[in-house]
Amino acid sequence: MVDFNHLGFVFLSYYDKLYLVFMFYGDCYEMQKSIGIRERKMSEMILIKNGKILTMAAKNYENGCILIDNGKIIDIQEKIDTPLGATVIDAQGLFVMPGIIDAHCHLGMWEDSIGFEGADGNEMTSPITPHLRAIDAINPMDRTFKDAYEAGVTTVMTGPGSANVIGGQFAVIKTYGKRIDDMILKAPAAIKVAFGENPKRVYNHKGQTPQTRMATAALLRETLIKAKDYVEKKKNGEINQDKIPDIDIRLEALIPVLNKEIPLKAHAHRADDIFTALRIAREFDVNITLDHVTEGHLIVEELKKENVPLIIGPTFGTRGKVELKEKDFKTPGILSRAGIKIAIMTDHPVIPIQHLPMCAAYAVKYGMDEEEALKAITINAAEIIGVSDRVGSIEIGKDGDIVIFDGNPLDIKANSLYVLINGNIVKEPLLL
Repeated sequence: MVDFNHLGFVFLSYYDKLYLVFMFYGDCYEMQKSIGIRERKMSEMILIKNGKILTMAAKNYENGCILIDNGKIIDIQEKIDTPLGATVIDAQGLFVMPGIIDAHCHLGMWEDSIGFEGADGNEMTSPITPHLRAIDAINPMDRTFKDAYEAGVTTVMTGPGSANVIGGQFAVIKTYGKRIDDMILKAPAAIKVAFGENPKRVYNHKGQTPQTRMATAALLRETLIKAKDYVEKKKNGEINQDKIPDIDIRLEALIPVLNKEIPLKAHAHRADDIFTALRIAREFDVNITLDHVTEGHLIVEELKKENVPLIIGPTFGTRGKVELKEKDFKTPGILSRAGIKIAIMTDHPVIPIQHLPMCAAYAVKYGMDEEEALKAITINAAEIIGVSDRVGSIEIGKDGDIVIFDGNPLDIKANSLYVLINGNIVKEPLLL
């Protein structure tokens, strides 16, 4: 117990007394916090016990435990004895779920509270820029990364915008860190392509192609044809060194697409644009995800036959352009009930990334099954963006990305109390 009177406390003014008390307890808190961090570094093992665990896998637990070691989940049971030296989180009465995943956003590409200086998502000098890499533009120091992980969003797929017909390379990253190279889960993870209004509008203002949907599709076809021809020339060059083509950085970037190692990530709102994207993917035998899919509820049977994963949103906000006139929170539920695998996105900064759980909650309000809505921001998202071997569910062997809420994660009043990324506690309640 501190004897403030001994320190001359009795002779101080009221405000000076308040200042000293706050400074003292603030220093104690910082000391406790630093001690806690040191203890966790010494003991890499974390036990979460007594929580209501939503695994997003085969089995949930009304009262269960998760053991994490060296950043990986090593055990999930109803009861686990506390290992010697482990950090223990008592989740009694709390909801435990996998880290939340945004399958389509631009986190770090358009920085918060900054104009042109922080806008690095659209290189509007050429409609064909497949060689641009998101990881060369993402700023992990942007404050919205903290917004993301504190809300429980631990993994995102982020990349270029939709100004260009081919915008560049998306990456899947964790949301906590200082250096992007240490945050990457998968890069490149997809090549961004865009249909509809955006490329038309951008290049109409410049007086160059594309100014029509025909030209957008034609430019994409032309580039894919060049990429296929480039691949053939490289193969011939392996046989005859004199026929090796000069390196083309743009076409090199498309080889993983042609090899089906990564998909085209197609910005498409309107039904006709969705069908154009599918038509081109079929022509070149490449994989594709359909992103936005604003009019998806109008073409359910056709999309069901295609069996292509869909990433829906952003659904908050106004219908600010013609191709958004059918925007509706009923869309995710309608498509999900049809048996189509969907994820829900924020398209951050269109919707601030911390509101991803709220987007899923609104989908439930308008008819989507609650478990399917949670899958749309966890395991479905992970599978669609190609990282389900690492994240998206609470299973043995996966990354220790865990969020603990004080209520149902889809309840607007619920707060994330603890957030773990790679087995590190990056958010926890304040110590009193």
